[in-house]
Amino acid sequence: MSRVGVIGIGHGKFGRRSDATVQELAFEAFREALHDAPIPKSEIDATVIGAVPEYHKQRSVAGVIQEYLGLTPTPTWLTEVACASGSAAIRTAWMAIRSGMHKVVAVIGCQKMTELSTPEILALMGRVGEVQWESVFGTTFPAYYAMFANAHMHSYGTTRDQLLQVAVKNHFYGARNPNALFQKPITLEKARASEPVASPFCVYDCCANADGAACVILADEFRARSLGGDRVVWLDGVGCATASMSVLKRPNLTGLPSAEQAARQAYQMAEVSARDIKVAEVHDCFTIAEIMAYEDLGFCEKGQGGRYIEERKPYPDGGGVAVNVDGGLKAKGHPIGATGVSMACEIVKQLRGEAGIRQVSGADVGLTHNVGGIGQYCFVHVFRRN
Repeated sequence: MSRVGVIGIGHGKFGRRSDATVQELAFEAFREALHDAPIPKSEIDATVIGAVPEYHKQRSVAGVIQEYLGLTPTPTWLTEVACASGSAAIRTAWMAIRSGMHKVVAVIGCQKMTELSTPEILALMGRVGEVQWESVFGTTFPAYYAMFANAHMHSYGTTRDQLLQVAVKNHFYGARNPNALFQKPITLEKARASEPVASPFCVYDCCANADGAACVILADEFRARSLGGDRVVWLDGVGCATASMSVLKRPNLTGLPSAEQAARQAYQMAEVSARDIKVAEVHDCFTIAEIMAYEDLGFCEKGQGGRYIEERKPYPDGGGVAVNVDGGLKAKGHPIGATGVSMACEIVKQLRGEAGIRQVSGADVGLTHNVGGIGQYCFVHVFRRN
């Protein structure tokens, strides 16, 4: 079967976007991707929208976006797996192209989150867990991930400062990303002094809700080679797995079994290993999530994630895999439907050598790791330049 290539990317500004509707956010990203891709809009024969409908005033958001972009009557549909909806949309488009059903597919991840209050968002996110047996007791997203952090600290000696060093790194790179919500670096001292959220987390351990959109345009191998030239980035490995809805049914709380399985699938399909990855975008909704990702993806041994960041391994010059050099969810913001597509945009830029002051030297193989809920869903994608 033929390969699937990324021929165009587009990304809007993440933040509190009271200046734009969800359709307008999607248009920003789509317009940029269409300018980046060497094709007319008429060659796009389907779109896949990644979004979580509960956060939008418009219930069926795919149809209104498709109409606003002037793409009717070509087919469109919505993917939703909580915070991994954008990566699910990319996987869905990849499958549609590999099957031969479609040739060129635009994937748009978009979300308006700031129209809801923080309590409303926390209530919605809390219901991503097992509603019958867990959510009724008031579980929240920060509390769930705080359990992961406490388990990791207890089992491996991970420290609070090691967690916060993830935030320091990601805010440093967010300051270099014009599309990021937070564009100022922070110090470890400032992070330590921030308000408590859910022990051991403080404010700087947690990502922020945001509005925003991102777009990638995928094409089959024939069209990608004929249209994209040497700027094509190939999506050669896709992995996806699920874990128990209830964290109490999992073997431990020090990692995500869904991430480990998804990574194995993606590595095998792309015929690479963790040692081949030069740059990665991982799901750092909380600082512990990035540390667990280092381990789940094989960038370091189990239990060594805290030391990995302490030794600056995930910095571009640190000798390990460069991780979240666009600021990650932590500094860039987390409009949940857009996040996975945003990750893909950054990896494509890196593999093209177009990331500017964030460029990772020698980047030829990149990875995205996008988690939905509290680890119920995980998508790992491996991208390659040639």
